[in-house]
Amino acid sequence: MATISFARGAPSLDIVDVEGLKEASKLAFENDPAGTTAYGTSVGYVPLREWIADQHGVAVEQVLVTNGSMQADAFLFELLVQPGDAVIVENPTYDRTLLNLRERGADVRFVDLEDDGISIDALKTVLAEAVHPKLAHIIPNFQNPAGYTLSAEKRTALLELAVEHDFTIFEDDPYVSIRFEGEPIPTMLSQDDAGRVVYASSFSKTVCPGIRVGYLVGPQAVIKQIQGIATNTYISPNMVAQSIVNQFARSGRMDGAIETVKTNLKARKDAVVTALQREIPEAKFANPSGGYFMWVELPEGVDAAELEKAAAQREVQFVKGSDFGGAANTLRLAYSGVTPEQIDEGITKLADALKSLGVAAS
Repeated sequence: MATISFARGAPSLDIVDVEGLKEASKLAFENDPAGTTAYGTSVGYVPLREWIADQHGVAVEQVLVTNGSMQADAFLFELLVQPGDAVIVENPTYDRTLLNLRERGADVRFVDLEDDGISIDALKTVLAEAVHPKLAHIIPNFQNPAGYTLSAEKRTALLELAVEHDFTIFEDDPYVSIRFEGEPIPTMLSQDDAGRVVYASSFSKTVCPGIRVGYLVGPQAVIKQIQGIATNTYISPNMVAQSIVNQFARSGRMDGAIETVKTNLKARKDAVVTALQREIPEAKFANPSGGYFMWVELPEGVDAAELEKAAAQREVQFVKGSDFGGAANTLRLAYSGVTPEQIDEGITKLADALKSLGVAAS
């Protein structure tokens, strides 16, 4: 019996444009063999850097392309966060970012997340306590792990607070393209006229996870300093991967790949909603309008760590909410790597695991 995993935020092979990537790889080596195979520069593969700058309407000097967005995070934290520095994070937030900040010795300040993004009132309370954060880490679209999206009003409020309290907003936005419904909300980067935002995104969620290409966009002076860190870290990032992404993007295959991912993930998200409502009606969740994840709150008294064990006995995996700073009765379901049929079976088994803990469906 194969394990049904709701644990990993990665698309399954059936929705990756393998043929398009093969074609882009061929074009990369045919059209620019020298640039594709050379060390290159620490700012990344120049044509891709130019394409990203054009997408965001910024000067090319404001862009740095990295080996995945986690590398971009690490560079930014190395530049801005010293031991003891206060950093605002959403509660819950992405566990790897949390780990990275804690390893740097940051004074991590959790601010509760609401259905429409970080609580501005709670943030103001923290800022009023004489806390002077260096950085606020925000995942604005289809947040990992919660799946929530930051409203336009809160984006404006955050920008105002960043200016007032002299901190940088790290707009960590790898899921921005995976919107199922509704209109895109302008990025904080696009509204920043005070040099307060550093933006990161990734091609892992749209092209494929194995491509490991991410990027930063920010004030030119900040990017220049991060370029120095990048040079000392690896001379240059992976030119082959970045050249392939460049060809993939410029050939028009990127748009089709994103549509395929969106169509399939919406069907998978809908399958989770249907199965949860049927099998675990007492579960509370917000229906995400995009992305890879859903945050589920179970009744008070349910221990997700115990449920994790019971689910594992039934060949089902998920990540408990406490790993992200959440409450003991919460969990994250990633629906990106499982088919609707697997989702239906998996949620049914999860309900059975819940009943085995003495929690019956109401």
